Amino acid sequence: MAPFVYKDFEHYKDERAALINRDRSPSLRPDFAQVLSEIETKADEVVRKIRTAEAASIWGAKYSDIVHPFPGMEFLTGRSIILKTKIFDILTKARAAMSSACALLHVHLDATLNPKLLLEFGLEEPAMHVCVSERLTSANIFTTLPEFRALPKDDWVLANSTCGLTDKDYVPNTWVQIRKARDTFDTSMGGPECFDQWVERALSISSTEAYRTHNTVAKVEYFSTLKFQGLVLFTPIWRKYIREFLRSSVEDQISYIEVRVVFAPEYMVGEDGAQDVPHREWLLIFDQVQKELKAKLERQGREDDFVGARIIYTALRFIPIDELEWHFQDCIALKKEFPHLIAGFDIAGPEDNLPPLSHYAEALLRFREQQKEALVDIPLILHAGETCGDGTFADMNLFDAILLGSERIGHGFSLVKHPKLMEICKERGILIEMCPISNEVLRPTASMPMHPLPILMNNGIPLAISSDDPGIFGNTGLSFDMYQVLVSSEVTGLTALRELARNSLKYSTLEREDKKRALESWERRWEIFVQGIVDTFVDANHAV
Repeated sequence: MAPFVYKDFEHYKDERAALINRDRSPSLRPDFAQVLSEIETKADEVVRKIRTAEAASIWGAKYSDIVHPFPGMEFLTGRSIILKTKIFDILTKARAAMSSACALLHVHLDATLNPKLLLEFGLEEPAMHVCVSERLTSANIFTTLPEFRALPKDDWVLANSTCGLTDKDYVPNTWVQIRKARDTFDTSMGGPECFDQWVERALSISSTEAYRTHNTVAKVEYFSTLKFQGLVLFTPIWRKYIREFLRSSVEDQISYIEVRVVFAPEYMVGEDGAQDVPHREWLLIFDQVQKELKAKLERQGREDDFVGARIIYTALRFIPIDELEWHFQDCIALKKEFPHLIAGFDIAGPEDNLPPLSHYAEALLRFREQQKEALVDIPLILHAGETCGDGTFADMNLFDAILLGSERIGHGFSLVKHPKLMEICKERGILIEMCPISNEVLRPTASMPMHPLPILMNNGIPLAISSDDPGIFGNTGLSFDMYQVLVSSEVTGLTALRELARNSLKYSTLEREDKKRALESWERRWEIFVQGIVDTFVDANHAV
């Protein structure tokens, strides 16, 4: 290839600028002047200047407990620094004040709430009990994980006669009322406060587990075995849980949600302690709670703040084929009864350790035919490519997800290794539900500057930002994930977040008219948001 030839240095600079523009032209990023309104250009400039200043003043400062902080660093370590920044204020307080909203498309319901709040819900219920596989001691307290269950009232007396979890006479795997377990927790180990810390730590992933002991796999396996779900799958808590999840999402400017619900076990525990509440009752409660929230917001004149929430019916990746077939029929029955609630179908679970999609492909093809016979439409919205692998079973899930017609792909982390698949996703409009903090905490990537999201964005792949398991990771809402994306790239600007947010509504499963109204409302709110940034941070002399 012949070398570039320049007339002079000015010609070189012109060619350099042209090459940069050509390199960025296929991108979804609307960070370039020709696609920005005047007010968006000003707001984007404001955010970039603040980001640059904070990279030096906040991320460049020294902290006694954090070695070498940097924008986009490990979230569980850098979270306390994020909270000090103006950028995060813009993404939370300013966004709330100016009513900028988006959709949340990839989140698992049983891992959405702060563990402290979930424990509070459990302590309010006399029926809720806890057990452990061995008596708790100072030596095993942070390696022994609890199991929870609501018991029938007739069993409370027996459970109340049981020793506390730290008592030397405690018999492993026997149930103790959760309030009693807390009240009787050994004072030499810290008493009730230590009990709270133990439960909250069990229901989350700490920085030590993620970055030092690399114990996240064991923790994820704990969550996937559903041993903690006894706290959630108890109708009095289920109702509170959904109410708080929807309320807190709206407060973080999430106007629409498609939440993955694992429909296992077959029955939830009811108020009487009997495990006999079928899946349709789960949806009735879900529907009732969101209707109550909509009515409340409407009374406050905030009806545009919440479009609604729908459910992606989710089965677990380790179940046998015949059990998956049962889930197909269950999902179809629920779709017929609740057409407005069931948004899609997924199979979830740690991809590196569980059967690949190819194992279920024949059954999933049958599911498509079963839907036709039942006169319903339940799109596949499949997890795929949540792996560092290249050519592994988990990585190859991307091929099956696309061939099976998945309308969106959950995570798609390894997609960047497959140029043809990227091309197909771009051509067919297959959106990738990216979960930045989840990917970093679970270690497919070590930090956000190493995340493949900008590669996919630069190649024009439709993307939306999601939080995955925010209760476990401490990134509730979407603001933390947005922050990590925004500060980890010198190219990405505020208006790139605009496209990511808009995509979240555009590629949702909302019906055509509902989607149209949601997008129109979003456009209005976005304009208010960017105008508010300029009004707040630019003075009369146009200086930030």
